[in-house]
Amino acid sequence: MFTLGEETLAIRDMARDFASERLAPHAVEWDEKKHFPVTEMREGAALGMGGIYVKEDVGGSGLTRLDAAVIFEALATGCPTVSAYMSIHNMCAWMVDKFANDDQRHAWLPALVSMEKCASYCLTEPGAGSDAAALSTRAERSGNHFVLNGQKQFISGAGNADDFYVVMARTGGPGPKGISTFVVEGGTPGLSFGANEKKMGWNAQPTRAVIFDNCRVPAANMIGNEGDGFKIAMAGLDGGRLNISACSVGGAQAALDKALSYANERMAFGKKLNEFQALQFRLADLAIELEAARLYLYAAAASYDRNDPDRTQKIAGAKRFVTDTGFNVANGALQILGGYGYLSEYGIEKIVRDLRVHQILEGTNEIMRLIVARALVAAS
Repeated sequence: MFTLGEETLAIRDMARDFASERLAPHAVEWDEKKHFPVTEMREGAALGMGGIYVKEDVGGSGLTRLDAAVIFEALATGCPTVSAYMSIHNMCAWMVDKFANDDQRHAWLPALVSMEKCASYCLTEPGAGSDAAALSTRAERSGNHFVLNGQKQFISGAGNADDFYVVMARTGGPGPKGISTFVVEGGTPGLSFGANEKKMGWNAQPTRAVIFDNCRVPAANMIGNEGDGFKIAMAGLDGGRLNISACSVGGAQAALDKALSYANERMAFGKKLNEFQALQFRLADLAIELEAARLYLYAAAASYDRNDPDRTQKIAGAKRFVTDTGFNVANGALQILGGYGYLSEYGIEKIVRDLRVHQILEGTNEIMRLIVARALVAAS
């Protein structure tokens, strides 16, 4: 059994209470109205959830990746979409904390930790999804600036009024060694956005193309050294995969809780649904599968915290298993509600829609299989 420490349990309870009080009551409405709840996220940031594993000298909480997984799981019980965006924001803040110099850290991180500025991760392009090293957005040196030209696609949180973009752009030749990382702040001339995409789920956060048209960025906004960008991007994704897996666990738990409540109240053939053995077995299977996913996630997060040499393989395996399981559990919970599960007012169909994309982003689950397979072959 994976036992969480008392401090982590207290953090989990705080995040659960916040999710129950500030996210869950509005989740369906936010989904319907495509509302990005910045005010509520800033309330979460005031509780330490804007820079969960950012160092404390710039206002971060200085917690572990296991703590973060527990927090995002708890937040997702209120709304997977909001939790997922906050996880992306935290990933960006950590990348600045980890790879930026001290002047950059102190200039940028206080506003990120408070979520005064909302961060977006800009790696994917229209022609470079899973093959991220093939990105074509260029950054050409011009005196004390770099001039960026190109387009990023499927960028969560893009176009918000107080925005902050961590951008991977090509400063050198083809391949991963020609990529560098830049911070582009909202309002920079030459920065623009596509329309808010119409999506199956994740409607409470905007998703837009981010367009650079002779966008002049100070050279001082480069994070790390020239050519380090792909390494920085991939380092961020290890943690991002843990985070999005945690959102899957939390969302699936919320769906299962709704199914349990419904089965305890709904009558059929003179009995409550939860008195039928076939349904009891189905509920048991969903709970067992979800607990297995949760433990896999926690073990992978602990591996990250220990800096295990095979942590990337473990995280990739967890991301594949946990996000697939989370979707399947939520979908199974919807089935228990029958026709009511298909209605938006019960909130469960929203969870199913939200969790589906977790199998695609932060590296598709096909890529997760490839990472694990390559590690297995290399070790054999």
